[in-house]
Amino acid sequence: MLIELKRILKAGILNFYRQGNLSFATILVLVITISLITFLFISHKILNFTISEIKNRADISVYFHQDCPETEIFKIKEKLAEFEGVQEIEYVSKEEALANFIERHKKDKVIMDSLAELGFNPFLASLNIKAPEMSLYERVTEFLSGDEFSNLIEKIDYQKRKPIIERVFAITTFVDKVGMIVSGVLISVSVLLAFNTIKLTIFSQREEISIMKLVGASNWFVRGPFLVQGAICGLLAFLLSFLIVWTTFYFLNSKISIFFPSFTIFHFFQANFQNIILIQLISALFLGIVPSFIAIRRYLEV
Repeated sequence: MLIELKRILKAGILNFYRQGNLSFATILVLVITISLITFLFISHKILNFTISEIKNRADISVYFHQDCPETEIFKIKEKLAEFEGVQEIEYVSKEEALANFIERHKKDKVIMDSLAELGFNPFLASLNIKAPEMSLYERVTEFLSGDEFSNLIEKIDYQKRKPIIERVFAITTFVDKVGMIVSGVLISVSVLLAFNTIKLTIFSQREEISIMKLVGASNWFVRGPFLVQGAICGLLAFLLSFLIVWTTFYFLNSKISIFFPSFTIFHFFQANFQNIILIQLISALFLGIVPSFIAIRRYLEV
């Protein structure tokens, strides 16, 4: 058994070297396919991050009367926190709202003079609420619009911001669906290309396979070298594709940071390093071995 295994390994390595041009073409196709799968995985993660960032900018604010006690506001905040799916509830006091306004307009003398003439803080305390679904904003607004809070709440800006929020959620949902469809199509095409390339490699040796079968070689002894050859191509393609992906994002890191300041590609690689390695390695072995296993079956019957 051990001797037969050594012979299979040796034959697989010899096949790989002997078919230099076809082996190179197979590795090239596998590199393209594995790199594409990896880029699509990373792009999908970046797309999800972008969608999340856009959705985080879509929020509603609840403003309270000037004389509303903070204790009542915090009670409402606790009740809102019980809503399943609400991501974040931020309390902004009157003083914070005034400080934020002054910070934004401190260089505008007219606005600063007008604010000074008022002689009091005109801003209201508020709760900024963020949720991942449009329906949650509607539920929160409906809950806060009840008589129970009418003497505490000055206004809710949901109706004013509703068209913008609806547009944000519609665009992000559409982009996510289109991204999934495009990814599926590209992966399918690239996998089929890899399968056909390996089938062509085996087709070029169909006469040798027939001769081996005629002299009594077992199916596994005939199939083994091709599986070894496919594994070698897959592993080399894995190493090259990882190098290509890493190099590409290394040079794109600064450009990506311009569009997504809070997104760092190196942090992403660190957080997803094992996933990226597994995706590339599994894809490489699958595309190198499985097509060989399937393609050679038709030549095993003589």
